[in-house]
Amino acid sequence: MTDSGALKVLEPIKIPSVTDTVFAELHQQILSLELPPGTKVSEVEVAKALGISRQPVRDAFFRLSQLGFLLIRPQRATVISKISEAAVLRAKFVRTALEMACWTAALPLISDSQIEELARTLGDQKAAADANDQKLFHALDDDFHRRICEIAGHEYVWALIREQKAHMDRVRFISLTIGAAQKAYDDHIDLIDALRQRDRSRLETVLTEHLGRIEFILGKIRAEKPEYFQE
Repeated sequence: MTDSGALKVLEPIKIPSVTDTVFAELHQQILSLELPPGTKVSEVEVAKALGISRQPVRDAFFRLSQLGFLLIRPQRATVISKISEAAVLRAKFVRTALEMACWTAALPLISDSQIEELARTLGDQKAAADANDQKLFHALDDDFHRRICEIAGHEYVWALIREQKAHMDRVRFISLTIGAAQKAYDDHIDLIDALRQRDRSRLETVLTEHLGRIEFILGKIRAEKPEYFQE
């Protein structure tokens, strides 16, 4: 008889549900402004376009509303929410506090090989910037910051940050279309250098400036795209 005991250590294969797939697709379209703020969306139309029932669409809509991406109103059209300046600033405050704790916790733990792994991610990010691929650049940006939470031993923190930063993410994505990618990349290079030098003071300074830059970007984008923002 074959010994099947080894199978007990295998991790279950996670297969995305239909709701997960709908959520991911809509999330990306809202983030990238393919569905801009103020756009009306319909459960019926989305379900028909994807060839699925309304229930997974309804569940995905609810998850998006919890993130602040959708405004669901009884007896009225569901719309892509406009960007809230107050929500962006709240997210910046929360993200800075949580990430600062993770970066400083990671500093004495991170290995040279993990630093080089992060540097390779930056190589991919530079290639995305050169190719003007904002979607890939943004995804790699998130992966860079998420990885630090993992190395610090606090991976759950990234889930908390992600829940807070929906409004911020749209501002960040717009900024990538107007030339902010290079500055974000340069900040990441400086963060890698601070990790290599085990320089906590420099790390904290660069991270504070990096995450705080959203306030300047916010004002600039609101002036150029007032229709995207709440009154």
